[in-house]
Amino acid sequence: MIEHALGVLEFERVLERVAGRATSDVGRRQILALRPSYDVDEIVRELERVASSMRLVDASPQWTPGPIPDLEEVLTQLGTSGAVLEPIDLFRVGVILKTGTGLARHLDSVAEDISALAMIRDRMIDDQEVLQVIERSFDDEGCVLSTASEDLDRIRRRLRGARSRIVERLESLLSSLPDRFVVPDASVTIRDGRFVIPLRREGKGKVGGIVHDESQTGATLYVEPPIAIEATNHLRELEREEAREIRRILRTLTDLLVPHQRELKGLFEALVDFDTLYARAQTAVFWEATPPVINGLAPGTLSLRDARHPLLLESKEGGVIPYDLTLENQERCLVVSGPNTGGKSVFLKATGLITVLTQSGVVPPVGPGTCLPVFESFFADIGDEQSIARNLSTFSAHLENLYSLVSVASDRSLVLIDEMGTGTDPGEGAALSRAVLEELVNRGVTTIVTSHLGELKRLDTRGSHIVNASMHFDTERMEPTYRLTKGRPGRSYGLAIARNLGFPPKVLDRAESYRDSGEAKLEDVLERVEEQEEEVDRLVLELEEERRRTDRLRVDVESREQTLLESERIAEGRARAEARQLLLDARAEVESVIAELRAAVKGGSDLEQASRTARQKVERSASRHKDLANRVTSKRTDHDQDGLKHEERELEELGTEEGARVRIRATGTNGRVVGRRGDRLLVEVGGLRFELPDEEIESIDFIEEPAAKERARTWRKSKASHGRLEVDLRGLRVDEMDLELQRAVDEAILDDLSRLRIIHGMGTGALRKRVSELLSVDPRVQKFRTGGPGDGGVGVTIATFREG
Repeated sequence: MIEHALGVLEFERVLERVAGRATSDVGRRQILALRPSYDVDEIVRELERVASSMRLVDASPQWTPGPIPDLEEVLTQLGTSGAVLEPIDLFRVGVILKTGTGLARHLDSVAEDISALAMIRDRMIDDQEVLQVIERSFDDEGCVLSTASEDLDRIRRRLRGARSRIVERLESLLSSLPDRFVVPDASVTIRDGRFVIPLRREGKGKVGGIVHDESQTGATLYVEPPIAIEATNHLRELEREEAREIRRILRTLTDLLVPHQRELKGLFEALVDFDTLYARAQTAVFWEATPPVINGLAPGTLSLRDARHPLLLESKEGGVIPYDLTLENQERCLVVSGPNTGGKSVFLKATGLITVLTQSGVVPPVGPGTCLPVFESFFADIGDEQSIARNLSTFSAHLENLYSLVSVASDRSLVLIDEMGTGTDPGEGAALSRAVLEELVNRGVTTIVTSHLGELKRLDTRGSHIVNASMHFDTERMEPTYRLTKGRPGRSYGLAIARNLGFPPKVLDRAESYRDSGEAKLEDVLERVEEQEEEVDRLVLELEEERRRTDRLRVDVESREQTLLESERIAEGRARAEARQLLLDARAEVESVIAELRAAVKGGSDLEQASRTARQKVERSASRHKDLANRVTSKRTDHDQDGLKHEERELEELGTEEGARVRIRATGTNGRVVGRRGDRLLVEVGGLRFELPDEEIESIDFIEEPAAKERARTWRKSKASHGRLEVDLRGLRVDEMDLELQRAVDEAILDDLSRLRIIHGMGTGALRKRVSELLSVDPRVQKFRTGGPGDGGVGVTIATFREG
């Protein structure tokens, strides 16, 4: 029955489309030979291999396997003792080796998960030495090249020279003969492997030699002159020598391959296997298919999502309307009704094809969420199977099929019946159909049937294993929508279609009066239900559109929010960079001023004048950087601004006391308050005094301590370090670390300390490297070193400052 079911479902036609995407003839034959498997594990493994191949196709859509010539007979011959392969056979072995090498490299280069193809990859051979010998010995047509051996190259050079000399002698002879002996446009040619010249019959006696052929009229003779006979004999001997050398080369190459016969056989089989997989994968990608989930042996839930008929996908340029179908474990029979043109037969065949393709290792055209049980037998009664030869009518043929499936179908069978109960009296057909369906349901057989019979539409499905379904029909456009609706029977639309075709109204009215009252009531109820469902569908579509509109708005808002956050992040980064550069520039100027002061003092210059000049220079620098500093600080977040206001309040309360430690905002330089002149503070920095307004300084002593989790941003006097300062930079970004280290160095210099312990941790070494870079260019630092065992080891750097 399986072959009958496959034939009815047009399984072979689908396989032909899949096989058309294979590279090799052997691969195409293997695809055409595919049949459903009943082994759950084997089916799952095969679908996983196709899924891996689909990922290959998606990763490299333009890539295809190399040529795979048929080596079945060649490999058999290679296993025979004393065999010598022909040039074309050896050339094909080289092609297989090259294709295998290319496939291995491609599989190794793919990042996607293709673990299911590991066995194929393991059987690839990468014997470049053998491949190079073969490629050096044969051209693309499989002919032996002169590069196959030095002796062959030498023999062929001698052959070319011998041929050239024969042709030259015969051409010279032709040119020396009188015109009456030579035919017009005569030239040297070959007859029966011998070099000859065309002469008029009367010229034969003049030249002599052997006649090898003549024209149809007999007027022209093809003569081998005596001067060519001996030379041609020598040429024949060289050709025999060439043949012996070629034979030796073929034997040598064959002997080279004999030890690898088993590996070559494995390589060939793996390449053909991959060829079939890749053809199936390309087909699945073309169908936009998703591998279904296998949920064990039937009976079980059968759930199809976005299912489509594969032959429609292959033949239609436009889209194919998908359908969904779910048969729960307890739902054993589905009765589908609807108009003749509603697509019921297509639905039935598509469902059958999807199951047999899946069990044959071909991913069917279904979407995500599809799950299928594994059936052990298939029965299909679809289409007109009348047989004149066997004296069977359509109904008799249907009866024969029903008899066969009723006899052997089990709970692990899938039964598909199209237009059940037709071809005979409707009453008897309906009665027989009902009895058959009840028998199949009692056995637990998964059954899907289509029918127009009202008796089957009215089957009581409450509490039973039978489910009704209908194929939807658009009454306005009078065309099917191919949408399957489960849970209610469908209308036949016979009279509606007749009315649309233009039947006379009086004929239609008479037909209405002849309708069975029960049938008419059922059709009326179904019509009202359809109208209500259409209204519900319309409302659902409106809600879906509203939901999509809301989703689009949400996505747009989230996108804008993300854009703003990213803009803020970029602005903050730029502000940090500008602030850091501003601080470094200002500090460099202050250091320069201090150096000038020290130089002036040492040189005996007027200290008061030098101090006045230095103060003016610093104030000009502060003024220069003021606008930039304000612009940078304006980019701080609201949280930072709140913190700044808090610090300003602290400064108003405590920062004006004499001796208070403060920081100049514009330059980042630390100093001490030594007094006040009016509304301006006197701040001493490195022996220099500056008059600054309150808003241009910030308190150091009363800056809020960071939380414990941000300990890495603090620096402090270490009790264990006997008065030496230490700064902990762990957990900081590089730009944050620069500022913290510079501030720590400033404080250490201000406190007249000689050393600073800098904690950066070991980590990747990035912070330690940056610390070294900054200390090496700071003129205040005399030297620095990695911490010893008592200092904290390599996670610490000790900086020593210059005196004075």
